[in-house]
Amino acid sequence: MNIWKRAAAGLLSAVLCFGLLSGCGLEADETTMDLSVCLGQAPATLDPIYAAKSQDMTVISHLYENLMKIAADNSGGTIVTNGLAKSYSVEENKDGTVTYSFRLRSAKWSDGTAVTAQDFVYAWRRLANPVCKSPNAPLMSIVKGYDEVQSTGDTTYLAVEAKNNETFVVTLNSACDWFLTDVCTAPAAVPLREDVVQRLKANAIAANELAEADGGTGTATWYSDYTKLVTNGVYAVQSYNNDSLSLRKSSTYTGSIGGPDTITFRYAGTPEDAWAMYEAETVDFVSPLPETRLAELAQEETWSPRSELNTCALLFNTASDAFNDPAVRNAFSLVLDRIAVSAAAGVENTPATGLVPYGVPDTEDADFRTVGGELISCDSEEYDANCVQAAGLMETAGYGSGSHFPGVTLLYVAEEGRQAAVSAMVQMWRDVLGVTVIPQIVTSAELNSALASGEYTLAVQDIRGYVNDAESFLTPWESQSKRNVVGYYNSAFDTLLTIIGRATDESARRGCLHDAEVLLMEDCPLTPLFFTGMDYTLRDGYTGVCRDARGFFSFATVAKLQ
Repeated sequence: MNIWKRAAAGLLSAVLCFGLLSGCGLEADETTMDLSVCLGQAPATLDPIYAAKSQDMTVISHLYENLMKIAADNSGGTIVTNGLAKSYSVEENKDGTVTYSFRLRSAKWSDGTAVTAQDFVYAWRRLANPVCKSPNAPLMSIVKGYDEVQSTGDTTYLAVEAKNNETFVVTLNSACDWFLTDVCTAPAAVPLREDVVQRLKANAIAANELAEADGGTGTATWYSDYTKLVTNGVYAVQSYNNDSLSLRKSSTYTGSIGGPDTITFRYAGTPEDAWAMYEAETVDFVSPLPETRLAELAQEETWSPRSELNTCALLFNTASDAFNDPAVRNAFSLVLDRIAVSAAAGVENTPATGLVPYGVPDTEDADFRTVGGELISCDSEEYDANCVQAAGLMETAGYGSGSHFPGVTLLYVAEEGRQAAVSAMVQMWRDVLGVTVIPQIVTSAELNSALASGEYTLAVQDIRGYVNDAESFLTPWESQSKRNVVGYYNSAFDTLLTIIGRATDESARRGCLHDAEVLLMEDCPLTPLFFTGMDYTLRDGYTGVCRDARGFFSFATVAKLQ
């Protein structure tokens, strides 16, 4: 699609959005509406650039408003509409780059100060800054100058500019269909006030120094006191404690306001605890659901889990003696009965047939996984043949019946269902290949450290898309990527990713994405295990909850049915 047509389509979508939301047959409740929800434990961080969990991103998306935003439509889906951007224009440059100019509407921070384009410049440069080590930094990879920022640490290379207080200008390396829908709506890319962040950071440093001087440990961060945050979203912090966080509609918000007057996020230690709150009518929304409830839903013929941008995968350290041979890696992959592994992990998961999960768009009428087909066999009738092939590969590699195979440890985080899935895998390798793999439970921090240092042999890790596009699942494995923790190198794969990054024809780009995934699965530096799924419950009598594919929710359009 020509980029001007995409821009026009975006503007049309924005116009239609307001019609859809205003014409969906709901009547606003004349009384004050309070909504209580439970998304599990308390947010780990309210610093936008570090937000990775559902509860973190959800709270941030209510406190801050980005250039664009997601909203629920009247068919249960989502649409993207204008946030702070009153309008935007798109210009194709002679060098192949594309420039977006966003005209900001008149808006205020919660302290009454005007929101300006410079607030976006500061926030986006901070997100891209390698010193910050944000897991969300790849969102900026399509912005011109990102690579230079990564290599030099100089954030002024990032092609973002405040032309004036009302105009924010961004230049991309090339046309990108997911820039508006995924970057301009991302909780990690919301605007921030530099003076506020620096002031609160200085206060936190002083508080930590005082605590350490008294023999304690300083743990304060710039966002530790939620009531001190200066935000620009529909909601502002009203109060918080160890059990909950309450938001109230911001008195300075200048956009269209509907939905609850207050939203209270209540915390629970486990999904079972959260469900108990729902049954006691303490909350009206709960996610994630406990395994017991999911098992009940699975008995219903019409139920299916909601897809996530996440694939649980087995990572091979290709630099290790055990897995430097692709034949051995493929043997370990072939003997995995993914139907059994997925079932052990939980009924909300489905066997992985490729790296990119279902739900990621490809054409207008189909998603990427459907178009790409099954790159990994999950057919139970083919399993015996796969095991024979795997045994032959091990024999050729000199490890027949597991003889002479080096000792192997598998690192994993014991999340819901993962221990049972890992146990099943270990048994399959023992039974079919005659090799012994020792599973070892580690914390998330320990796993990330081991992957970054290369001090591991096997690991189970979630591969999460940072945008709803297949590219985000493939770029981590480029040879020069800092996220390439498996040590994978294939010049053909790198070439494909270079073409993908510069492509101006979307059809050709999609073709290269499929080719890259096929090549990655053949070389097998990692092998997908299952696509993770989830579900949530909103109490009868409410409607309008909006879930983004990246895992966060919007309750700003929730209403009571009349």
